[in-house]
Amino acid sequence: MPANILYISYDGMTDPLGQSQVLPYLIGLSKIGYSISLISCEKASRFKLHHSSINAICQKANIDWQPVMYSKRPPVFSTIYDLIQIRKLAYQLHSKKQFKLVHCRSYLAALIGLDLKKKKDLRFIFDMRGFWADERLDGNIWTLKNPVYRKIYHFFKQKEIDFFTNADYTISLTEAGKKEIQSWVIPEQPIPVEVIPCCVDLDFFHLFPAQISDVENLRSELKIKTENFVLGYLGSIGTWYCLDEMLLLFQKLLQKNEQAKFLFITTEPAAIIFAAAEKYKIPARAIMVQSAVRSEVPKYLALMDCGIFFIKPVFSKMASSPTKQAEMMAMGLPIICNDIGDTGNIVSTNKAGIALNDFSENEIDRAVSAIPHLMKISKNKIRKTAVDNFALTNGIARYTTIYQKLIPNELEFSRPKEYPCQKS
Repeated sequence: MPANILYISYDGMTDPLGQSQVLPYLIGLSKIGYSISLISCEKASRFKLHHSSINAICQKANIDWQPVMYSKRPPVFSTIYDLIQIRKLAYQLHSKKQFKLVHCRSYLAALIGLDLKKKKDLRFIFDMRGFWADERLDGNIWTLKNPVYRKIYHFFKQKEIDFFTNADYTISLTEAGKKEIQSWVIPEQPIPVEVIPCCVDLDFFHLFPAQISDVENLRSELKIKTENFVLGYLGSIGTWYCLDEMLLLFQKLLQKNEQAKFLFITTEPAAIIFAAAEKYKIPARAIMVQSAVRSEVPKYLALMDCGIFFIKPVFSKMASSPTKQAEMMAMGLPIICNDIGDTGNIVSTNKAGIALNDFSENEIDRAVSAIPHLMKISKNKIRKTAVDNFALTNGIARYTTIYQKLIPNELEFSRPKEYPCQKS
């Protein structure tokens, strides 16, 4: 009989993050032979649009998807309500399937996973995804000046210790995050931590993602000419990414190359980006903002000459592994980024771009001056860096190794050749 696994995510599978950073791993684990039940919290608008396609993906992969509807208001109480619904469903499923292991994505899900471990003796994986409580402060979502948020913050910092010390395995996205955990958490036994960054499906994000005609048609549609150098950004702008600093760099790039364009692939309102660009006197003709579903992203990336992302330089982001980095590098794009977490080290060590030490004018000038050199880096060399560091198959293999350690002899299978186990 296959080993029954419960995976809990407060992120929705109809969200882009769930489609890129949850489902591909679970599909791989299901192919190997694990029987996976998936609880996720879905936003009503996205659920209505994408429920059918996600359900079809899960059915094809033999994943038992159990969505719960996300509640947005009122703050705090809506989250408590969601967690009550997820916990109730988790226990109902466990009574039927007798799970051996509960795999929890981030802190809210881990509250339920820790409860299941203590009450039902399940093995418990804390897939932390970052220092969540500190992210809420660093992102100005919570403030310690508010007594309610101060109490919640301290609650989760205490639970964080409980997660680390009770988890049978903790997953960190970065070596920097692992080092930090092991520097200030000192239980009686060492905390087993495995580093698994945000990975990329190399078959989906490829140097040649679509027929040349598709890319050329898109280039024509967006009026991108041969002489245009295209700097590109992928993903949400929001809390963690420094739009102003990226636009400042582009402003300086325009001074050297008036044919340059800045392409944003994002679901953010275009007006936000154009308004910010106007502050730097960047002409609207130089900015392109496009929304794309996941299946379209590779061909938009194929339009770019160089990728860029600047992450807010705060404590919590040392544990961040940007999905956009893996996807851009898989397509051979050189990267301009700042040095935080493992991001800068991977780019610099592999000579796959340039990592800024800070956002000073000198550092931004250094990056702009380096662009001609970045254009000479082999796309194959950059893709190899993605293969070595971010391959989805390696991520699946590492999860498989952890599962086998925690529930040995629960599953007999011959691991497919495409999922070679590698040491981290």
